[in-house]
Amino acid sequence: MTKIIDAGLLVRPGILDIQPYRGGESDIPGAKRVIKLTSNESALGPSPIAMAAYRNAAAEMHRYPDGHCMALRQALASRYGLDINRIVCGAGSDELIGLLCKAFSGPGDEVLYSQHGFLMYPISARAAGATPVWAEESELTTNVDALLDKVTKRTRIVFVANPNNPTGTYLPAKEMARLHAGLRDDILLVIDAAYAEYIGQNDYTNGAKLVEAHGNVVMTRTFSKIFAMGGLRLGWSYCPSAVADVLNRVRGPFNVSTAAQAAGAAALRDVGTIGRAKAHNDTWLAWITMKLRAMGLTVGDSVGNFVLIRFPQATAHNATAADAFLKSRGIILRAMAGYGLSDSLRMTIGTEEEMQIVNNALREFMAR
Repeated sequence: MTKIIDAGLLVRPGILDIQPYRGGESDIPGAKRVIKLTSNESALGPSPIAMAAYRNAAAEMHRYPDGHCMALRQALASRYGLDINRIVCGAGSDELIGLLCKAFSGPGDEVLYSQHGFLMYPISARAAGATPVWAEESELTTNVDALLDKVTKRTRIVFVANPNNPTGTYLPAKEMARLHAGLRDDILLVIDAAYAEYIGQNDYTNGAKLVEAHGNVVMTRTFSKIFAMGGLRLGWSYCPSAVADVLNRVRGPFNVSTAAQAAGAAALRDVGTIGRAKAHNDTWLAWITMKLRAMGLTVGDSVGNFVLIRFPQATAHNATAADAFLKSRGIILRAMAGYGLSDSLRMTIGTEEEMQIVNNALREFMAR
């Protein structure tokens, strides 16, 4: 008779304490049409040039991908004016976040992040055996002083999403510089700039200059948002040379598929599609923010491709009731209880038609 072994007895302590990441819902049983505005996906879809590159890559499916991502890294270096030797690519920025925690933190260490930061920060920290620690935000914005107050001798990594998801807020360049100046040299500051392409404020910086000026700053980026390639899992990081060397030692040898590399390099060349995506977002982000505020809902000034909608605590019009009502109309927003914002739903900026439909549905809900 086969002996059954309880895997819980084999796994490293702390792993079973991790609450698995749950992405945005995609389906409503019985709905004829679903308007999915849960995952901050681009409203206009991917570049036609990128899709063609993806299809062309199918003929090389039997070959291993370029483990160094040379063509993609060259395209990134050219597009953003960066040092190619400092660029490391990954299967989404999620993979790179996990690798940074694995390589630079472990049992007995602490990984610091802001109160409503991306859920993969504490998950990746725990997976590496480190302890995640969060610092309070001020008006849903990362608070530099609160972060610095939480730094201890055990702190090894500080994650800052800038702009932040799900709040849509950001730290200006001078605050990011002040945060870095307050950290020890043996603490890695990781700036998660997944939504950098959407922001147009003059006082914002994506973190690349800090990387080039210091040996303990990393910038992570993604192709999942404005480039509309979430399904291909493609991200990249810009690092000090020593950190890039470490990431290249711990990542998988072929961690980015051939198709993702080809599509990513092509997308970077398609300036027109990216420009249209940003212009669309600028228009409909402002429009839906104005409409929601006119209903009496609280909506911050988001700089991403989403808005955080805060509902009154009254039972009839709270976030849970709004979520149920919208689903009855075939609309899915992202519930935010997992981020400590149980009074909120996050809405991705969709197409013009989708924004009109959601606006009408929420207006009907608030008038009940």
